[in-house]
Amino acid sequence: MNSGYYIVALSVASLVALTIGAADRPSTQPSDWPQWRGPMATGEAIADSNPPLTWAEGSNVRWKIAIPGRGRSTPIVWEDRIFLTTAVETTTPADPAKVKAAMADTPEFARKDAHVPDKVLQFIVMAISRIDGKVLWQKTVHEEAPLAGTHADGSWASGSPITDGELLYAYFGSYGLYALTLDGEKKWSKDLGRFKTKANFGEGVSPTLCGELLIINQDFEGASFIVSLNRRSGEEKWRVKRDEATSWATPLLIEQGGKRQIVVSATKRIRSYDPSNGALLWEVGGMTSNVIPSPVTDGNLVFCMSGFRGSALLAIKLAVAVGDLTDKPEAIAWSSKENTPYVPSPVISGGLLYYIKVSEGFLTCAEAATGKVQYASKLAGVPVVFASPVAAGGRLYIPGKNGLTLVVKLGPKFEVLASNQLDDGIIASPVVAGNELFIRGDKSLYCIGAKQ
Repeated sequence: MNSGYYIVALSVASLVALTIGAADRPSTQPSDWPQWRGPMATGEAIADSNPPLTWAEGSNVRWKIAIPGRGRSTPIVWEDRIFLTTAVETTTPADPAKVKAAMADTPEFARKDAHVPDKVLQFIVMAISRIDGKVLWQKTVHEEAPLAGTHADGSWASGSPITDGELLYAYFGSYGLYALTLDGEKKWSKDLGRFKTKANFGEGVSPTLCGELLIINQDFEGASFIVSLNRRSGEEKWRVKRDEATSWATPLLIEQGGKRQIVVSATKRIRSYDPSNGALLWEVGGMTSNVIPSPVTDGNLVFCMSGFRGSALLAIKLAVAVGDLTDKPEAIAWSSKENTPYVPSPVISGGLLYYIKVSEGFLTCAEAATGKVQYASKLAGVPVVFASPVAAGGRLYIPGKNGLTLVVKLGPKFEVLASNQLDDGIIASPVVAGNELFIRGDKSLYCIGAKQ
């Protein structure tokens, strides 16, 4: 689901190489946001992006369009197009016996306001013009009644798409993986299985690209696995079993010491894999259950955190991480058990690490190298935060579930710069592309930018 980070001392080129492997992918432009958490998988916009500081429904909203289905997955941006996924109910009823069985399988505590799978859904990929919000194409890639309900704040389309500039990849979990051209032509699809999540909270992981490989981690209440596929054909290259319960963190591609690795944060263990063959490189425990925040790196440390029924944060030294790190304290730069996020992913900028407490309006800023807390402050006006913050123009943008976005100055001193209210609630994480901020609300997609 959500996160973000960035280090001033590193150049844009080296940061991109650390994460997405730009050497063998089409070059990313400053105005692109091609994957979950952005071009560097950090939640930060590259180059001189400078979105507006203030906005409202009648101010600095360049355009706003209605999007069908529940707005949960974060869009991506490539050149002049925005891509997003959604699941839309049809009028066709699902099999009543299957609906009853699915809801009976949901624990009582999770049933309140849960979305009931009582209609056939259309699983849809959309392309929208960045210039004026016009829908360029809308493709229904699959149609099926859902197998289970979802959390009250979730949807059946919560994972973000990803693009390499040639193909677009959309993963709907139990409802399939789809590769399309940027004009909406389906090139291939893959059924990776059917996955029961903890308490039927729903699915929501996003794919990761590594050169010619597309990598997906699927932790669920069953035989969890991580799998690598040829991005052009969908051919499975390797699959590794994982001893894991349901987790939702998206894998992070890191290049360190001239070698690539895929880091996956999860309930039982944080693990790193060799993307060429799936071999386990290192592992360590320490997270809480229900891991959602995606890992992030500054090139020297990788930060993994969770915040369900407890708090956990590990800053792991990449240069010395080999094998089982349980009895290797020298591999852990620092750790924390306070104020870590349940849902939102963190941000790193200028040697500082920013993260939300649980899903509350409470922000911590700490030195990335040492963990020394610079401030821990309540965020007025945003009691609940599910979206992951993003950074651009020396500012941190923190959207609340209630549709209010706080803008905080980046740096060791807490300073709120602006408070911006929209009519739509916000759970999906925002996107920065150039001088524009794209916010997907519950019902609408906004382009925040100075009107031209």
